[in-house]
Amino acid sequence: MPGLAGRPGSWGGLVLRVGQTFFAAACIGVMGSSLGFASYTAFCYLVASMGLQMLWSFGLACLDAYAIKVKKDLTSPILLSLFVVGDWVTSILSFAASSSAGGVVILFQKDVLFCRRYPQLPCGKYELATAFAFLSWALSATSALIMFWLLAAF
Repeated sequence: MPGLAGRPGSWGGLVLRVGQTFFAAACIGVMGSSLGFASYTAFCYLVASMGLQMLWSFGLACLDAYAIKVKKDLTSPILLSLFVVGDWVTSILSFAASSSAGGVVILFQKDVLFCRRYPQLPCGKYELATAFAFLSWALSATSALIMFWLLAAF
């Protein structure tokens, strides 16, 4: 399936990986700039998960850029197996982290009204970081599905 958008070593794959890296880094940056995030386990898990997502995606973005530069095909079954496992692991971890952080944000804003009672909490930053994490997850899940589809086509 050489024409599939998002395959490794293509411009579509590079765009997916750069997007994953960007949104994961943005999540870490926003969450890191908010005071008190380390007091909440869900937010710490989100930062750790996005750190792993950022490292994995950046490494594969570099590999995609190199493959584009030297015009190398990265669709061998062994490489695809590695990409499938890595993408599915990071995708599942980032979805779990995004969901748990989203649950805490909803709890703070809607259920217990912490954001109203304690205006020093940076609830807007928590919400923005969680949104970035969900965007990174969406791109990661897309990559994982593409890799699985390519592997199944062999």
